[in-house]
Amino acid sequence: MKKESRRKSVPSLEIETQFWKGKRVLLVSPHPDDEVFGCAGTLAKAQDLGAQVYVIFFSVSDLKFYEKRGVVKGDERLQEIEKVAALLKWKDHDVIYVDHKKHMKLDAVPQFELIAQLESKSRLSLDRIKPDIVMIPAPSYNQDHRAVFDACFTALRIHAGGLKHSPDVVLVYDSPTLTWNTPDRGFHPNFYVDISVYLDLKLKAVQAYASQKRDSRDPCSLESVEDLACARGREVGRKACEAYMLYRQVV
Repeated sequence: MKKESRRKSVPSLEIETQFWKGKRVLLVSPHPDDEVFGCAGTLAKAQDLGAQVYVIFFSVSDLKFYEKRGVVKGDERLQEIEKVAALLKWKDHDVIYVDHKKHMKLDAVPQFELIAQLESKSRLSLDRIKPDIVMIPAPSYNQDHRAVFDACFTALRIHAGGLKHSPDVVLVYDSPTLTWNTPDRGFHPNFYVDISVYLDLKLKAVQAYASQKRDSRDPCSLESVEDLACARGREVGRKACEAYMLYRQVV
């Protein structure tokens, strides 16, 4: 007779709770809406399981669309952030740049300045809130995303001996825009968060950025965001997931 294993299986919820409970989570978003495209469900779930969530937005300002909608004012976008914050109930957020000279031009900002914001200058910097888990955007065709990713990668380098805070977990989050990318910057997820019961909330958060509403065929449309969440879910046998590339985990 086969001996019964003395090791008991741990329910999925218990594993998830152990991962998130008591953790400080910092999400870095190049612009408002990147955080909901990649992580809205995860942020809500993490907080329900006992995490504290903080969000840094790098830039917000007036933005002229290619469509005939004209200019979306920065003040409108700031108001949308507040609506999303109320929906997802994160603990705090900070917007670093609110001027048109840097908005959508972060690649022109010296890297040392972006890195310094993340390390120490932002009100929610690594030095100040000392996060356990940091979530950063994947590099893409968007020059701001590439600039923020590079700054994050440097700011999150290992510092031995307590010289600077080094988070135990670093995750790179997904985006519907990554379908248009070069082979060397392909997104290959190896970490999934089941957001099946949070999918509706994720879609509400996307809708709260009303100024960013797109045609259903656009990669950033509400329909495309839902499709991506369901596709990521199917990759691991779930209804809906948000996917990440795990860059570091220390246990």
